[in-house]
Amino acid sequence: MSKTHELLSRRPFDLYQLHLFRLVAESGSFTRAAQITGLTQSAITRQIQSIEQQLGLSLLTRTTRSVVTTLAGKFLLRESGPVLGDVDILLRRLREDYGGAPAEVRVGVSRSVSLAYLPGFFAANVRPGSTVISRVTHESSQTILASLESDALDIGVLLPPARLSPRLRITHRFRDTFTLIANADQLAASRVNVKKAAELRHWLETQPWLALQDTTQTGRRLSAWLKSQKLQVRSAMELDNFDLIINLVAVGVGVSLVPQRSLALYARRRSLVRLPWTKRFVRELVVVLRRQRKTPEHIQRFVENILF
Repeated sequence: MSKTHELLSRRPFDLYQLHLFRLVAESGSFTRAAQITGLTQSAITRQIQSIEQQLGLSLLTRTTRSVVTTLAGKFLLRESGPVLGDVDILLRRLREDYGGAPAEVRVGVSRSVSLAYLPGFFAANVRPGSTVISRVTHESSQTILASLESDALDIGVLLPPARLSPRLRITHRFRDTFTLIANADQLAASRVNVKKAAELRHWLETQPWLALQDTTQTGRRLSAWLKSQKLQVRSAMELDNFDLIINLVAVGVGVSLVPQRSLALYARRRSLVRLPWTKRFVRELVVVLRRQRKTPEHIQRFVENILF
């Protein structure tokens, strides 16, 4: 008997059952899984029990309030994501190449990347007559990386992760320079001479600061950079994106340090002033793709058209 036939004769589950297991494991509830699928709880329970019996392993621990994955269940949940991602890629390619379905590119952009960057990402890719559909989400870096692995996304734009899964690869890197900004009216009223470093430093230390949340990699690095510059700033507010920060600075809520490129959307706002500083904070942004035997041509072309 060939290995393929041997596998078919003793397969512990199929893709349908695997999807059900992942749904229960990720939601932590048979009830929620039943609501999502439209199946009864008993039907889903029977499918999971069938998998466990065929494997001879316990995958889920059931309590009165929730469902928790066992060590074996955690392993299956983690390792099956890329497998199902490969199947999704296969089905998408079949529909796009042979079924006449329109090609699409699903892009995840980190929340710490300003919306001002998006024209550079998409301008050359969204043209009259183009048959490629772009689907864009604005999410956390962790969500983007997980979605890339499971094939829920094709492209991620984010800060380089401390550890990159071997299933993912970085295709491009580009520098992102920051600048200090303040409200023009408040700056004029203070009569501070921004060309005098000591005077500017003192004024900045008396102002309320709008900071990116410390839960983000950029937020933590910005805090460290400010300390390295010996700026004793007072954070009045922490936010989760630079677009909101820039708008609040424009109406006089405080001062901040933002990506220089993000100010492109606000070029006509005379209420914003860039402040001089001898040293610049610079971060790196990367483009991440899922490793495949062959990256689809429309995805590769999309990445090459991005204006870094």
